[in-house]
Amino acid sequence: MLSRVAESLYWTGRYIERAEDTSRLLHVNFHGLLDADLPDRGRAWRELILFLGRDDTFREHFSDYTAQTVTEFVLWHPANPDAVTACVARARENARGMREQISSEMWEHLNRLHLLVSRRRPAAVLASPHDFFVRIREGSHAFQGVMKATLPRGEAYEFLELGAHLERADATARLLSVKVPGLTGAEPVPVTHASLSSLLKSCGAFEAFRKQESDELRAARVVAFLLLERRLPRAVCFCLEQCLSAIRAISGETLRPDRAIGRVFAELAFADLHELDETTALLLGRVMRGLADAADEIAAGYFTTRVVPPGPYAQQQQQQ
Repeated sequence: MLSRVAESLYWTGRYIERAEDTSRLLHVNFHGLLDADLPDRGRAWRELILFLGRDDTFREHFSDYTAQTVTEFVLWHPANPDAVTACVARARENARGMREQISSEMWEHLNRLHLLVSRRRPAAVLASPHDFFVRIREGSHAFQGVMKATLPRGEAYEFLELGAHLERADATARLLSVKVPGLTGAEPVPVTHASLSSLLKSCGAFEAFRKQESDELRAARVVAFLLLERRLPRAVCFCLEQCLSAIRAISGETLRPDRAIGRVFAELAFADLHELDETTALLLGRVMRGLADAADEIAAGYFTTRVVPPGPYAQQQQQQ
C-alpha cells in the first residue's frame, strides 16, 4: 500500500471519530446544564474549549463562554481547525482520494454525513441542537458499522481502525485531564455526582458503568473505569489494545509505533487508581505525551516513505 493512501485512511478514521467525540461532548453539556444549578455556567462551557485545546483561538473571536458562542466555535467556526464541519469535510476529502480502498456503502454514508453538517443552517441548529447532535453521532456510527460489515480485513481496514482508536484514546485522556482537577476538589456531593455522570456520558459509558459497578458513583472508580477498563470501547486501555492489534496486523511487532503505544499501555496496565491525587494528573500527563509520541511514530513509520513496510497481510497476499 502506498504511504499516501495509508495516511488518508488513517486520517479519515481520526476525523470521523473526532467529529463524533466533539459533538457528543457538546450534546452532554447542553443536557447537563438544563437542570444544573450552577453559579458560573461559563466555566462549564470553557471546559469544552479546553478539551479541544483551542482556548487562545476562541478568545480571539469571542469574549464570553456561552452556549451560542461555544456551539458556533465548536461546530462550524472557520478559525477552528477541529470544528465538526471541518473534520467531516477533511474526512470526505481524504476518502475521495482513495475511493478504491473503501466500499461504496462507506462512501455513501460519509457523503450523507457531509451533506448533513454542511447544509444545516446555524440558526436551525441552535434552535434544535439535540436532533443535530444525534444525527452526527448516528452518521459516525453508521460509517463505522458499514465499514465493519463491508470492508475486507486488510491494511485499509486496519489503518481506519488505527486512526479511530488512537483518536478515541486521545479524546478520553484529554477529557479526563480537564475534568480530574475539578473532581479532586472539595465539592458538594450532588455537584460531584452530576460531574461524574456528565463525564461518563461524554464517553458513552454511563450505562456500562452502572451495569458493571454496584457501588455509588465515586470519582476514583469512574476515572479508573475510563482509563483501565479493557471491555469499554472508549476506555484508553481498550483503545490502545486495538491500536496495537492494528499495527501488528499491518507490519508486525518490530516497528517503533508498536513500541510507543506499548509503553503507554504497559504503564496503564500496572496503574493503581484507588484514590485521586496529584499523581493521577501526572499519570494523565504522561499518557497524553505518550499518545502524542505514538502519533509521531506512526507518521514517521508509515507516512514518510513511499510504501507501508510489508507485514502479515502483505505476506499472505504474496503466498496466494
